[in-house]
Amino acid sequence: MLRLKDTCRLGKALNGNTFSRGWKVKEMLIDEISKELEELSSPEEKNKRTHWELQYQEKPRMHGTPTESVRKISARFFSKVKMKSKEEVFQLCEELLSSGYIEERTVAFDWAFRLRKSYVEFDFYILESWLKKHVHSWGACDDLCTHALGAFIFQFPKFISNIKEWAKSANRWTRRASAVTLIYSIRRGKYLEHVFEIADSLLKDKDVMVQKGYGWMLKEATRHYPQEVFKYVMTHRKEMPRTSLRYAIEKLSPALRKEAMKKEI
Repeated sequence: MLRLKDTCRLGKALNGNTFSRGWKVKEMLIDEISKELEELSSPEEKNKRTHWELQYQEKPRMHGTPTESVRKISARFFSKVKMKSKEEVFQLCEELLSSGYIEERTVAFDWAFRLRKSYVEFDFYILESWLKKHVHSWGACDDLCTHALGAFIFQFPKFISNIKEWAKSANRWTRRASAVTLIYSIRRGKYLEHVFEIADSLLKDKDVMVQKGYGWMLKEATRHYPQEVFKYVMTHRKEMPRTSLRYAIEKLSPALRKEAMKKEI
């Protein structure tokens, strides 16, 4: 008959073995994903993507797998993990992100977005940590912010005050994220007042990627609020960089675009 002390030791051993086996399964899954990504890569794709990323002073690590193939792999492997808890899937996402490869990052951000119906408030801090640790290019910024982070803010607008703080960051991608994260909501006709506040914060930003980011945010706002955005642009066009201005008015009517681009005498 087992004594209490022996039972506790046995329980600890079993739990330790279960934990060990669990991590081995996770490692095998991550390895399988990486292997498939590598098998579908090509030198031509890698050279093209590397050249593109280096335009923005980044040092990308990549397999060279076409985006369409990455998305298909992501969807197929998500079907294998979707019954796991959100916490377990987020752990897998962390493992994927730690690889440093842009393809694994795409899979991680995609899985996080697929879990959007189960978000809770604490998830903001996980997503924010990914932004600050794993986003080093406009593609990564826009992927995370227009999907997982954007969906989170749409559900939990109390955190808009947090993303407004990003506009003060020294990091170009964090500043861009402060605008791009609202695109998910503004496409659904929400939070226009916050769009203008963030545009105010970024109005004179010298970084072209930030200028394009908040210009894109304003452009998306014109789908529901063309007159309001036009009024904002006309009020601020003397200070607004030309890049931001052109992005913001792109979807306005020809007459409004012409008026916004007219040089003042």
